[in-house]
Amino acid sequence: MTTTTSTTISIGAPPERVWQLVTDPEWWNRAENGVVSVDGAIREGEKITLVSELQPKRGFSLTVAEMRPSERMTWTGGMPLGLCTGRRSFVLEPSGEQTCTFTMAEDFVGPLSPLIIRSLPDFQSSFDTFARALKADSEA
Repeated sequence: MTTTTSTTISIGAPPERVWQLVTDPEWWNRAENGVVSVDGAIREGEKITLVSELQPKRGFSLTVAEMRPSERMTWTGGMPLGLCTGRRSFVLEPSGEQTCTFTMAEDFVGPLSPLIIRSLPDFQSSFDTFARALKADSEA
């Protein structure tokens, strides 16, 4: 497994508030968060399509693979037969009475993952933009 990008930010809001936003497709579609659109229900087992500002002409088909409300969510997507699977995790950890730490990370596994990783754009600025938008809207 190779983590290609991650971002962590302290948010002055409880995990439940942050969770409301990160699981709300309407928030994804209206916030200045580095994402053009998310289509579909953000619920465990559901398929969604994400369009990133990094590649605005391409939608990524993803599955919401895991959800632990107010704690953790994982999205997966990739090539058939496990040739390359990407996994994006969203983690919320309480860090005080009304604060939490948010971490988003992307990693890839599979025999073709080294080749795929080299062909991807740098996600770091997009991840950092997302985290800042989530912080601002959670604290508002």
